[in-house]
Amino acid sequence: MHIEADIKLGFKDVLFRPKRSTLASRSQVNIERTFIFKHAPQPWTGVPIIAANMDTVGTFEMAEALAHHKMLCAIHKHYSEEEWQQWLADKDTSLYEHIMVSTGVSDNDFGKLQRLLCQHPGLRFVCIDVANGYQQSFVDFVRKVRQHYPDKVIVAGNVVTGEMVEELLISGADIVKVGIGPGSVCTTRVKTGVGYPQLSAVIECADAAHGLGGQIISDGGCTCAGDVSKAFGSGADFVMIGGMFAGHDQSGGEAVEREGKQYRAFYGMSSTTAMGKYAGGVANYRASEGKTVMVPYRGDVEATIQDILGGVRSTCTYVGAAKLKELSKRTTFIRVQEQENRVFT
Repeated sequence: MHIEADIKLGFKDVLFRPKRSTLASRSQVNIERTFIFKHAPQPWTGVPIIAANMDTVGTFEMAEALAHHKMLCAIHKHYSEEEWQQWLADKDTSLYEHIMVSTGVSDNDFGKLQRLLCQHPGLRFVCIDVANGYQQSFVDFVRKVRQHYPDKVIVAGNVVTGEMVEELLISGADIVKVGIGPGSVCTTRVKTGVGYPQLSAVIECADAAHGLGGQIISDGGCTCAGDVSKAFGSGADFVMIGGMFAGHDQSGGEAVEREGKQYRAFYGMSSTTAMGKYAGGVANYRASEGKTVMVPYRGDVEATIQDILGGVRSTCTYVGAAKLKELSKRTTFIRVQEQENRVFT
Protein backbone atom coordinates (compact mmCIF):
# COMPACT_ATOMS: atom_id res chain seq x y z
CA MET A 1 0.00 0.00 0.00
CA HIS A 2 1.17 3.50 -0.85
CA ILE A 3 -0.34 6.94 -0.19
CA GLU A 4 0.33 9.96 -2.40
CA ALA A 5 0.23 12.97 -0.13
CA ASP A 6 0.34 15.64 -2.86
CA ILE A 7 -2.77 17.78 -3.13
CA LYS A 8 -4.95 16.93 -6.15
CA LEU A 9 -7.52 19.43 -7.43
CA GLY A 10 -10.81 19.44 -9.33
CA PHE A 11 -12.30 22.27 -11.38
CA LYS A 12 -14.21 23.68 -8.38
CA ASP A 13 -10.96 24.10 -6.44
CA VAL A 14 -9.44 26.83 -8.64
CA LEU A 15 -10.17 30.12 -10.40
CA PHE A 16 -8.27 31.92 -13.15
CA ARG A 17 -6.11 34.86 -12.09
CA PRO A 18 -6.89 37.76 -14.49
CA LYS A 19 -4.02 39.49 -16.27
CA ARG A 20 -3.51 42.62 -18.34
CA SER A 21 -4.74 42.14 -21.89
CA THR A 22 -4.48 43.99 -25.20
CA LEU A 23 -7.69 42.37 -26.47
CA ALA A 24 -10.47 44.89 -26.95
CA SER A 25 -13.27 42.39 -27.58
CA ARG A 26 -14.18 38.73 -27.18
CA SER A 27 -14.67 38.66 -30.95
CA GLN A 28 -10.90 38.92 -31.37
CA VAL A 29 -10.35 35.52 -29.77
CA ASN A 30 -9.78 32.60 -32.16
CA ILE A 31 -11.13 29.43 -30.56
CA GLU A 32 -10.27 27.17 -33.49
CA ARG A 33 -7.13 25.04 -33.34
CA THR A 34 -5.12 23.03 -35.84
CA PHE A 35 -3.68 19.74 -34.63
CA ILE A 36 -0.88 17.61 -36.07
CA PHE A 37 -1.35 14.06 -34.82
CA LYS A 38 1.24 11.56 -33.65
CA HIS A 39 0.17 8.78 -36.02
CA ALA A 40 -2.61 9.94 -38.38
CA PRO A 41 -1.08 11.78 -41.36
CA GLN A 42 -3.64 14.54 -41.95
CA PRO A 43 -4.04 17.58 -39.65
CA TRP A 44 -7.42 18.70 -38.32
CA THR A 45 -8.76 22.21 -37.78
CA GLY A 46 -11.84 23.08 -35.76
CA VAL A 47 -13.20 23.98 -32.33
CA PRO A 48 -11.94 21.22 -29.99
CA ILE A 49 -15.12 20.64 -27.98
CA ILE A 50 -16.78 17.22 -28.24
CA ALA A 51 -20.22 15.89 -27.33
CA ALA A 52 -19.78 12.70 -25.31
CA ASN A 53 -20.53 9.29 -26.81
CA MET A 54 -23.60 8.68 -24.65
CA ASP A 55 -26.92 7.81 -26.25
CA THR A 56 -28.50 10.76 -24.42
CA VAL A 57 -25.92 13.15 -25.91
CA GLY A 58 -23.92 11.75 -28.85
CA THR A 59 -26.73 11.56 -31.41
CA PHE A 60 -26.82 12.15 -35.16
CA GLU A 61 -28.87 15.30 -34.57
CA MET A 62 -26.32 16.63 -32.07
CA ALA A 63 -23.51 15.97 -34.55
CA GLU A 64 -25.21 18.09 -37.20
CA ALA A 65 -25.81 20.96 -34.77
CA LEU A 66 -22.20 20.97 -33.54
CA ALA A 67 -20.73 20.66 -37.04
CA HIS A 68 -22.17 24.08 -37.88
CA HIS A 69 -19.75 25.46 -35.28
CA LYS A 70 -16.84 23.22 -36.37
CA MET A 71 -17.18 21.20 -33.16
CA LEU A 72 -17.06 17.42 -32.81
CA CYS A 73 -19.55 14.76 -31.75
CA ALA A 74 -18.59 11.27 -30.60
CA ILE A 75 -21.54 9.28 -31.96
CA HIS A 76 -22.67 6.64 -29.47
CA LYS A 77 -21.92 3.05 -30.48
CA HIS A 78 -25.48 1.71 -30.33
CA TYR A 79 -26.68 2.98 -33.70
CA SER A 80 -27.08 0.14 -36.19
CA GLU A 81 -25.17 0.01 -39.46
CA GLU A 82 -28.46 0.61 -41.28
CA GLU A 83 -29.09 3.76 -39.25
CA TRP A 84 -25.60 5.02 -40.08
CA GLN A 85 -26.16 4.29 -43.76
CA GLN A 86 -29.49 6.08 -43.81
CA TRP A 87 -28.18 9.12 -41.97
CA LEU A 88 -25.07 9.65 -44.08
CA ALA A 89 -26.75 8.89 -47.41
CA ASP A 90 -27.57 12.51 -48.21
CA LYS A 91 -24.93 14.29 -46.10
CA ASP A 92 -22.02 16.34 -47.42
CA THR A 93 -18.70 14.62 -46.75
CA SER A 94 -17.49 17.74 -44.89
CA LEU A 95 -19.56 16.44 -41.96
CA TYR A 96 -17.10 13.55 -41.65
CA GLU A 97 -14.54 16.01 -40.22
CA HIS A 98 -16.71 16.47 -37.16
CA ILE A 99 -17.78 12.90 -36.34
CA MET A 100 -16.12 10.35 -34.08
CA VAL A 101 -17.16 6.71 -34.58
CA SER A 102 -17.35 5.08 -31.15
CA THR A 103 -16.57 1.43 -30.59
CA GLY A 104 -16.12 -1.06 -27.80
CA VAL A 105 -13.40 -3.71 -27.78
CA SER A 106 -15.23 -6.96 -28.52
CA ASP A 107 -14.85 -8.94 -31.75
CA ASN A 108 -18.37 -7.88 -32.72
CA ASP A 109 -17.48 -4.24 -32.13
CA PHE A 110 -14.41 -4.54 -34.33
CA GLY A 111 -16.38 -6.22 -37.10
CA LYS A 112 -18.99 -3.47 -37.03
CA LEU A 113 -16.25 -0.82 -37.10
CA GLN A 114 -14.63 -2.46 -40.12
CA ARG A 115 -17.89 -2.56 -42.06
CA LEU A 116 -18.74 1.03 -41.20
CA LEU A 117 -15.35 2.37 -42.25
CA CYS A 118 -15.47 0.31 -45.43
CA GLN A 119 -18.84 1.83 -46.34
CA HIS A 120 -17.75 5.35 -45.36
CA PRO A 121 -13.97 5.59 -45.76
CA GLY A 122 -14.06 9.37 -45.30
CA LEU A 123 -14.78 9.03 -41.58
CA ARG A 124 -11.60 10.16 -39.83
CA PHE A 125 -12.03 9.68 -36.08
CA VAL A 126 -12.34 6.37 -34.19
CA CYS A 127 -13.13 6.60 -30.48
CA ILE A 128 -12.25 3.40 -28.61
CA ASP A 129 -14.14 3.75 -25.37
CA VAL A 130 -14.03 1.67 -22.19
CA ALA A 131 -14.50 2.54 -18.53
CA ASN A 132 -11.14 1.05 -17.53
CA GLY A 133 -8.33 1.94 -19.90
CA TYR A 134 -5.73 0.15 -17.77
CA GLN A 135 -6.46 -3.35 -19.03
CA GLN A 136 -3.88 -4.97 -21.29
CA SER A 137 -6.65 -6.22 -23.57
CA PHE A 138 -7.61 -2.58 -24.21
CA VAL A 139 -4.05 -1.65 -25.12
CA ASP A 140 -3.90 -4.63 -27.47
CA PHE A 141 -7.15 -3.51 -29.14
CA VAL A 142 -5.79 0.00 -29.70
CA ARG A 143 -2.72 -1.54 -31.33
CA LYS A 144 -4.95 -3.73 -33.51
CA VAL A 145 -7.04 -0.79 -34.75
CA ARG A 146 -3.91 1.22 -35.53
CA GLN A 147 -2.47 -1.65 -37.57
CA HIS A 148 -5.66 -1.88 -39.62
CA TYR A 149 -6.20 1.88 -39.99
CA PRO A 150 -2.92 3.79 -40.14
CA ASP A 151 -4.66 6.89 -41.55
CA LYS A 152 -7.39 7.26 -38.89
CA VAL A 153 -7.27 9.53 -35.85
CA ILE A 154 -7.60 7.13 -32.94
CA VAL A 155 -9.01 8.30 -29.60
CA ALA A 156 -8.57 5.91 -26.66
CA GLY A 157 -9.59 6.00 -23.01
CA ASN A 158 -10.32 6.45 -20.24
CA VAL A 159 -7.25 6.83 -18.02
CA VAL A 160 -6.03 9.40 -15.48
CA THR A 161 -2.27 8.91 -15.15
CA GLY A 162 0.67 9.98 -17.27
CA GLU A 163 2.27 6.56 -17.63
CA MET A 164 -0.89 5.08 -19.13
CA VAL A 165 -1.28 8.03 -21.48
CA GLU A 166 2.22 7.28 -22.74
CA GLU A 167 1.43 3.58 -23.10
CA LEU A 168 -1.66 4.27 -25.22
CA LEU A 169 0.11 6.82 -27.42
CA ILE A 170 2.99 4.43 -28.06
CA SER A 171 0.47 1.68 -28.85
CA GLY A 172 -1.19 3.71 -31.58
CA ALA A 173 -3.55 6.28 -30.09
CA ASP A 174 -3.36 9.89 -31.28
CA ILE A 175 -5.57 11.30 -28.52
CA VAL A 176 -6.15 9.89 -25.04
CA LYS A 177 -9.37 10.45 -23.09
CA VAL A 178 -8.70 11.49 -19.49
CA GLY A 179 -11.23 11.11 -16.70
CA ILE A 180 -12.45 8.41 -14.31
CA GLY A 181 -15.48 9.31 -12.26
CA PRO A 182 -15.90 13.09 -12.68
CA GLY A 183 -19.07 12.93 -14.79
CA SER A 184 -22.36 14.03 -13.26
CA VAL A 185 -24.03 10.64 -13.88
CA CYS A 186 -20.97 8.50 -13.22
CA THR A 187 -20.82 6.65 -9.89
CA THR A 188 -17.48 4.88 -10.38
CA ARG A 189 -15.88 6.73 -7.48
CA VAL A 190 -18.73 5.76 -5.17
CA LYS A 191 -18.98 2.12 -6.29
CA THR A 192 -15.26 1.37 -6.66
CA GLY A 193 -13.34 4.04 -4.75
CA VAL A 194 -11.31 4.65 -7.93
CA GLY A 195 -10.75 8.08 -9.45
CA TYR A 196 -8.60 11.19 -9.72
CA PRO A 197 -9.57 14.87 -9.34
CA GLN A 198 -10.03 16.08 -12.90
CA LEU A 199 -7.95 19.25 -12.96
CA SER A 200 -4.85 17.48 -11.62
CA ALA A 201 -5.44 14.50 -13.93
CA VAL A 202 -5.55 16.80 -16.96
CA ILE A 203 -2.41 18.70 -15.93
CA GLU A 204 -0.39 15.52 -15.41
CA CYS A 205 -1.72 13.66 -18.44
CA ALA A 206 -1.31 16.64 -20.77
CA ASP A 207 2.34 16.91 -19.75
CA ALA A 208 2.88 13.24 -20.56
CA ALA A 209 1.02 13.38 -23.88
CA HIS A 210 2.65 16.55 -25.18
CA GLY A 211 6.07 15.14 -24.46
CA LEU A 212 5.32 12.37 -26.98
CA GLY A 213 3.57 14.53 -29.57
CA GLY A 214 0.09 13.35 -28.59
CA GLN A 215 -3.06 15.07 -27.36
CA ILE A 216 -5.59 14.51 -24.59
CA ILE A 217 -9.31 15.02 -24.07
CA SER A 218 -10.59 16.17 -20.70
CA ASP A 219 -13.66 13.94 -20.34
CA GLY A 220 -16.14 14.76 -17.61
CA GLY A 221 -16.65 17.17 -14.75
CA CYS A 222 -17.70 20.27 -16.70
CA THR A 223 -20.88 21.75 -15.28
CA CYS A 224 -20.57 25.26 -16.73
CA ALA A 225 -18.64 27.20 -19.36
CA GLY A 226 -16.02 28.18 -16.77
CA ASP A 227 -15.16 24.51 -16.21
CA VAL A 228 -14.60 24.07 -19.95
CA SER A 229 -12.17 26.99 -19.84
CA LYS A 230 -10.43 25.49 -16.80
CA ALA A 231 -9.96 22.22 -18.69
CA PHE A 232 -8.33 24.06 -21.58
CA GLY A 233 -6.30 26.21 -19.19
CA SER A 234 -4.93 23.12 -17.45
CA GLY A 235 -3.59 21.74 -20.72
CA ALA A 236 -6.42 19.78 -22.36
CA ASP A 237 -6.34 19.84 -26.15
CA PHE A 238 -10.00 18.82 -26.41
CA VAL A 239 -12.87 18.92 -23.91
CA MET A 240 -15.65 16.32 -23.93
CA ILE A 241 -19.04 17.33 -22.55
CA GLY A 242 -21.97 15.18 -21.44
CA GLY A 243 -24.45 16.72 -19.03
CA MET A 244 -24.26 20.24 -20.47
CA PHE A 245 -25.46 18.86 -23.83
CA ALA A 246 -28.23 16.73 -22.31
CA GLY A 247 -31.90 17.69 -22.29
CA HIS A 248 -32.00 19.42 -25.67
CA ASP A 249 -34.01 18.81 -28.82
CA GLN A 250 -30.94 17.16 -30.37
CA SER A 251 -30.23 14.97 -27.33
CA GLY A 252 -31.49 11.45 -26.88
CA GLY A 253 -33.30 10.35 -23.76
CA GLU A 254 -36.96 9.71 -23.00
CA ALA A 255 -39.08 12.86 -22.74
CA VAL A 256 -41.41 13.01 -19.74
CA GLU A 257 -43.70 15.58 -18.12
CA ARG A 258 -43.93 16.09 -14.37
CA GLU A 259 -46.14 18.68 -12.72
CA GLY A 260 -46.46 20.57 -15.98
CA LYS A 261 -42.70 20.70 -16.64
CA GLN A 262 -40.81 18.88 -19.39
CA TYR A 263 -37.77 16.67 -18.67
CA ARG A 264 -35.48 14.33 -20.58
CA ALA A 265 -33.67 11.29 -19.24
CA PHE A 266 -29.89 11.45 -18.93
CA TYR A 267 -27.88 8.47 -17.74
CA GLY A 268 -24.38 7.05 -17.63
CA MET A 269 -23.53 4.30 -20.08
CA SER A 270 -22.64 1.96 -17.21
CA SER A 271 -25.95 2.65 -15.47
CA THR A 272 -28.69 0.12 -14.87
CA THR A 273 -30.79 1.98 -17.44
CA ALA A 274 -28.18 1.73 -20.20
CA MET A 275 -27.24 -1.89 -19.48
CA GLY A 276 -30.88 -2.88 -19.34
CA LYS A 277 -31.43 -1.23 -22.71
CA TYR A 278 -28.42 -2.69 -24.50
CA ALA A 279 -27.16 -5.69 -22.54
CA GLY A 280 -30.30 -7.18 -21.05
CA GLY A 281 -29.47 -5.92 -17.57
CA VAL A 282 -26.54 -5.68 -15.18
CA ALA A 283 -24.38 -8.82 -15.29
CA ASN A 284 -24.19 -10.76 -12.02
CA TYR A 285 -20.43 -10.24 -11.76
CA ARG A 286 -20.51 -6.42 -11.79
CA ALA A 287 -22.26 -3.39 -10.33
CA SER A 288 -23.86 -0.45 -12.05
CA GLU A 289 -21.42 2.48 -12.18
CA GLY A 290 -23.83 5.14 -13.40
CA LYS A 291 -27.11 6.74 -12.48
CA THR A 292 -30.17 8.09 -14.26
CA VAL A 293 -31.40 11.64 -13.76
CA MET A 294 -34.17 13.71 -15.33
CA VAL A 295 -32.78 16.88 -16.88
CA PRO A 296 -35.09 19.88 -17.40
CA TYR A 297 -35.92 20.29 -21.07
CA ARG A 298 -33.69 22.99 -22.56
CA GLY A 299 -34.95 23.41 -26.12
CA ASP A 300 -32.55 23.81 -29.02
CA VAL A 301 -28.87 23.19 -28.23
CA GLU A 302 -27.81 26.38 -30.03
CA ALA A 303 -28.17 28.54 -26.91
CA THR A 304 -25.99 26.16 -24.89
CA ILE A 305 -23.34 26.11 -27.64
CA GLN A 306 -23.22 29.91 -27.67
CA ASP A 307 -22.99 30.00 -23.87
CA ILE A 308 -20.02 27.62 -23.86
CA LEU A 309 -18.15 29.27 -26.73
CA GLY A 310 -18.85 32.74 -25.36
CA GLY A 311 -17.59 31.73 -21.94
CA VAL A 312 -14.34 30.34 -23.33
CA ARG A 313 -13.79 33.50 -25.41
CA SER A 314 -14.40 35.62 -22.33
CA THR A 315 -11.89 33.63 -20.29
CA CYS A 316 -9.30 34.21 -22.98
CA THR A 317 -9.86 37.98 -22.84
CA TYR A 318 -9.42 38.00 -19.06
CA VAL A 319 -5.97 36.39 -19.32
CA GLY A 320 -4.85 37.97 -22.61
CA ALA A 321 -4.97 34.90 -24.85
CA ALA A 322 -5.79 35.88 -28.45
CA LYS A 323 -5.96 32.20 -29.43
CA LEU A 324 -7.32 29.19 -27.58
CA LYS A 325 -3.93 27.54 -28.04
CA GLU A 326 -2.38 30.28 -25.89
CA LEU A 327 -4.78 29.84 -22.96
CA SER A 328 -2.78 27.23 -21.04
CA LYS A 329 0.41 29.27 -21.45
CA ARG A 330 -1.27 32.34 -19.98
CA THR A 331 -3.10 30.54 -17.19
CA THR A 332 -2.36 31.05 -13.52
CA PHE A 333 -4.80 29.25 -11.26
CA ILE A 334 -5.69 30.52 -7.81
CA ARG A 335 -6.50 27.76 -5.39
CA VAL A 336 -9.87 28.43 -3.74
CA GLN A 337 -9.76 27.95 0.01
CA GLU A 338 -12.32 25.64 1.54
CA GLN A 339 -13.86 28.51 3.53
CA GLU A 340 -14.75 30.34 0.31
CA ASN A 341 -16.93 27.42 -0.78
CA ARG A 342 -19.07 27.57 2.33
CA VAL A 343 -22.44 29.26 2.42
CA PHE A 344 -22.84 31.72 5.27
CA THR A 345 -26.29 32.80 6.53
